Amino acid sequence: MIDYMQKGGPLMWLIFFCSVVSAAVFVERLIYFHRIAIDTGEFLRGLAKLVRKGNIAEARIECQATSVPVTRVIYAVIVRYYLPRSELREIVREAGQLEVPRLEHNIGILLAIIYVCPLLGLLGTVSGLIQAFVQLSANNGYATLADVSGGIYQSLLTTAAGLAITIPTVLAYCFLSARLNSLLHEMERAGIETINLLEDEEANRSIIEFKPNAQMATDKS
Repeated sequence: MIDYMQKGGPLMWLIFFCSVVSAAVFVERLIYFHRIAIDTGEFLRGLAKLVRKGNIAEARIECQATSVPVTRVIYAVIVRYYLPRSELREIVREAGQLEVPRLEHNIGILLAIIYVCPLLGLLGTVSGLIQAFVQLSANNGYATLADVSGGIYQSLLTTAAGLAITIPTVLAYCFLSARLNSLLHEMERAGIETINLLEDEEANRSIIEFKPNAQMATDKS
């Protein structure tokens, strides 16, 4: 490994640095996404029981106790449960947008590495070929294979290294992007289901309050 780094020239160290950064970002995002993952269906079922009992305050406490992006979106809806549906949907959208920077943190670095690494490999290729032609010109156009092999070897090493780092970085970026989109969808779904839950409970409460009045009207007649 060290031998390849030395023969590949200074650009190999830049490519190696990109590989370290790429791996660090992927592992950090992987751990973060695992840490904020919850069973949204189970959480909403527990929340529904509290809302049906009228324990809105306890439902808010439950969301605060499990502070992850999904529950923060749900919390934003619950604290304003008295608003109409159109405004609650806008609150879900805004709360989700506030979570996006946290979810996308450092992912852009992977995209930068995807663009930069092949260019570094190409630059190393050009640099190696220039070195090979310099050897040829220094000998008036006559040089042995040993004279030019160093430059060609360097060009091949940097190209291979750039591609070797770019390919797994592309896969890591695609995986994290898919996980990010899944979380965004999950947040929106949880927010909409919470709105539906609050509306259903409000409708049930109105029906319960209507029954005594209807009964009184019947008695008077």
